[in-house]
Amino acid sequence: MLIKNAKVLIGKAFLDADIQFDRTITAIGKLDGPADLDAAGGYVIPGLVDIHTHGAVGEDFSDGRPAGLQPLADYYAAHGVTSYLATTMTLREETLTPAMHAIRDFRPNGGARCAGVHLEGPFLSYAKRGAQAAENLHKPDAALFHRLNEASGGQVKLVTVACEEEGALPFIREVSRTCAVSLGHTTADYDTAMAGFAAGASHATHLYNGMNSFLHRAPGVIGAAFDAGASVELICDGLHIHPAVIRTTFQIFGDRLNLISDSLRCAGMPDGDYELGGQPIVVKNHRATLLDGTLAGSSISLLDAVRNVVRFGLPLAGAVYAASTAPALAARLDTGVLQVGKAADLVVLDGNLDLQAVFVDGQRQ
Repeated sequence: MLIKNAKVLIGKAFLDADIQFDRTITAIGKLDGPADLDAAGGYVIPGLVDIHTHGAVGEDFSDGRPAGLQPLADYYAAHGVTSYLATTMTLREETLTPAMHAIRDFRPNGGARCAGVHLEGPFLSYAKRGAQAAENLHKPDAALFHRLNEASGGQVKLVTVACEEEGALPFIREVSRTCAVSLGHTTADYDTAMAGFAAGASHATHLYNGMNSFLHRAPGVIGAAFDAGASVELICDGLHIHPAVIRTTFQIFGDRLNLISDSLRCAGMPDGDYELGGQPIVVKNHRATLLDGTLAGSSISLLDAVRNVVRFGLPLAGAVYAASTAPALAARLDTGVLQVGKAADLVVLDGNLDLQAVFVDGQRQ
C-alpha cells in the first residue's frame, strides 16, 4: 500500500511525504509509483492508542461478555483507535476474573488491537472513588493483582492505585516490575505521592479528577507527577476539564501528557439510562453521571478528544502525539509511531480532521 500527498506525523512534526507499508511500514519519504490512496494534502498519523477506555456501543469490558468484544474492537477502529487497553472497574475478584478470561481468549476478526488490560481499581480511595462502587474497594494487594494478571494471560499493562492506602508502597514496588503503575482515585498529598513515584509508579490517572486539587501550598499528585517525571492522563470531553486547564497542562507536562477517552458503554449510544460497575448512570446531553450527580466517565472517542483539544487551541501535532506515542510509552507498548519497521497502524485524516481510512497491521478497517 502506498499513500501519497500526505502530511505524515514523524515524531512531533508533520512532514510532506508519502508512506508505504504492508504489515509493517517499509518506507517514508518522496516515493515513486502510483498511489493506492491519495491523501490529497491530508494527514497520516499513528493509530491512536487509548489506554483508558471502559467500553462503548452498549458494551463494557467488565461485563466479561465475549460476544461484546468484537463490537468494541470495531468501534475503536471506526474512530481512529488502533490499540487500546481494556479498562475494568472496581469490582470483586469473582467478577473481574471472568472479565480477564474473556479478554485473554479474545481473537479479533478485524478492528482495533487489544494491547492489554488497565485495572482501574479495585485498589482505590473511598474518599476519591468517584463513580467506582464503594463496596468493591480493596486494599492494595499484590497477590490479588497477580491472580488477575494470570487470569488475563499476563496482559495487565497498567494498574491504578491510591498510594496512601495501607500496603500501597510495597504493592507499587512489586507490581511496577510487571506493569506500569498509576496513581489515581487518591487523597495523597505531595509527599505521599512522591513516595509512590519513588516506589515505582510512573503515571497519574485522569489528572485533576479523583484527586486533591493543585494548590499553591498543597500541590498534591499533580505537582508530584511533574517533579517525578511521570506521565499523566486528561479526559478532554469539555466536561471533566476546562479548556484553559487543558492548555495549561499541555504547557506544563508537554510530551508526558496523554489524552484518554475514559469512555463508558454509552459512547456511540444515545442519551439514556446505562450501568457502570454495578451502578446505574444517566446520560443527558452526552454527560454521564451517577444518580446522585457524580460525574462518571465520558461518551467520547479518543479521536473526539483530539479534535476537542485542537479546537481548544493545542497544535494538531502535539494533540496526536498525546493520543498515540505518549500513551504507548506510558503503558510500555510497542506502537504509536510511524517508523520504518514498525507495525503499519495508521490513520488518514482530511484537512477538517474527518476520518478517511484506518489501517491495523496494514489492513484497512
